[in-house]
Amino acid sequence: MSALLPSIDRAALLAACNAELRPEQFKDYGPNGLQVEGKPRIGKIVSGVTASRALIDAAIAAGADALFVHHGLFWRGQDGTVTGWMKQRLQRLLAHDINLLAYHLPLDAHPTLGNNAQLGQRLGLLATGRFGEQELGFIGHPAAGPGFDDAQALAHHLEHVLNRPVTQVGQAQTAIKNIAWCSGGAQGYFEAAIAAGAQAFITGEISEPQAHLARECGVVFYACGHHATERYGAPAMAAHVAARLGIAHQFIEIDNPA
Repeated sequence: MSALLPSIDRAALLAACNAELRPEQFKDYGPNGLQVEGKPRIGKIVSGVTASRALIDAAIAAGADALFVHHGLFWRGQDGTVTGWMKQRLQRLLAHDINLLAYHLPLDAHPTLGNNAQLGQRLGLLATGRFGEQELGFIGHPAAGPGFDDAQALAHHLEHVLNRPVTQVGQAQTAIKNIAWCSGGAQGYFEAAIAAGAQAFITGEISEPQAHLARECGVVFYACGHHATERYGAPAMAAHVAARLGIAHQFIEIDNPA
């Protein structure tokens, strides 16, 4: 950390993130908040989607004091050993004294800066309600215009905005106006989206059962990529917190085809 940069105490950064994201309100698959303790003073945050070795190396090169991600290092069901890829990631963080902050479901759910809110904003969707377990899913309609003429028109829009191919299953009998979305691996929210009145559901991944449900229920399913749908929350939140605290922020994109 350069002495010329303004800096804040690690506890202040953590408090600001927790105040925005309220992790105590969620049942999650791993710890939210500070996962790896680094230096006590922070002048620069680097944000990214996943605490991969590539992102950690890029954060080191960028002079980060803290790394803010959606997918951290620790998840329920891991064997707990520090070997192989886990050792390599931790070794780099500890050697360079970088704090790792990770927020999973809280970052999905935030009403304005989270993954779903930011994805909807980029897709031009206005959220009018929430659905599903812990109300992680968003539902709404296009913010401008009457909707999409058919399923292919929405697919083309998604591919244009996300800059990647999408998997579409099912067809629409009428114009698509009521659209539900939930970023990442939220294929299990499809039935809740159907129950909420969606004509189409946008998420990152699809599993075998959803293809049948889409065809049988007449609700179009779009799998747009786990990473592609979760690129926006971490930089939005980290930039917001950094600006509020008066420190530097940089988003680093690590490409992922998934």
